[in-house]
Amino acid sequence: MSDILERLAEVIESRKPGNGGDPEKSYVARLFAKGDDAILKKIGEEATEAVMAAKDARADGDTSKVLYECADLWFHSLVMLAQFDLKPQDVLNELARREGLSGLEEKAARPQ
Repeated sequence: MSDILERLAEVIESRKPGNGGDPEKSYVARLFAKGDDAILKKIGEEATEAVMAAKDARADGDTSKVLYECADLWFHSLVMLAQFDLKPQDVLNELARREGLSGLEEKAARPQ
């Protein structure tokens, strides 16, 4: 499952400034060139679109839009991770760390 994430993360990394990304030829390079605010705004937009697709799917039974919007959200999340020099494996490691923990216990253990 993580092979596709790893390959996609490598492509995204290659679009970063200093790695050959050209904002004139690459959407991702353009996002990197615009900086944190543009990337984070895109995350917000994609998250909202995923929520709206899920609401529509509940009403009409068509989950194809949920899948499409979730893929967009994951993709832009990978761009955000790269912006902060993080990898998909870092997220998988964090999920593994949480495995078996009660969500309520994990939340209670967070610093206030």
